[in-house]
Amino acid sequence: MSYEEEHTEGNMLNEPMGVYLTQGSSNPFYALLSGVRPISLSSDFNIVQLTREGLPKRVLLGLAKKISLTMQQLANIMHISERTLQRYDDDAIIKTEYAEKAIELARLYTRGEEVFGTMDKFKTWMGTQSLVFNGESPLSLLDTSAGFNMVFTELGRIEHGIFA
Repeated sequence: MSYEEEHTEGNMLNEPMGVYLTQGSSNPFYALLSGVRPISLSSDFNIVQLTREGLPKRVLLGLAKKISLTMQQLANIMHISERTLQRYDDDAIIKTEYAEKAIELARLYTRGEEVFGTMDKFKTWMGTQSLVFNGESPLSLLDTSAGFNMVFTELGRIEHGIFA
């Protein structure tokens, strides 16, 4: 058999079986943002669209409950007073800048669950002080975008086995 015949016969794609996320409630990101209409996550533009539409207060409170944040912690991360957050009706759409923080939280906790294997392990890590973060807990850094980036970066390091 010639080289050409050998390589043209095997022109069939043999891909290993994999699990592909489909849009809908099976996506852990949307599980954290229960009550949000699932959209395709094929690009960051879809996340931008969701952010611009805003989120109802009930979605924010549901997210806080699922990731074990108090109303005060959520308010601090979102840069809004706890009292102002309480004044919103449950179905009121929260401003874009607050929705953006909530979506970042959902993305972070979804990623953390992937890296740590369970949400409980990730939540424990988030509340634990670390030398990597100068003695602060990862959760305490989430009031800034730089803090979010630091936590995402550290998750990548942990996933690849690069510890401090």
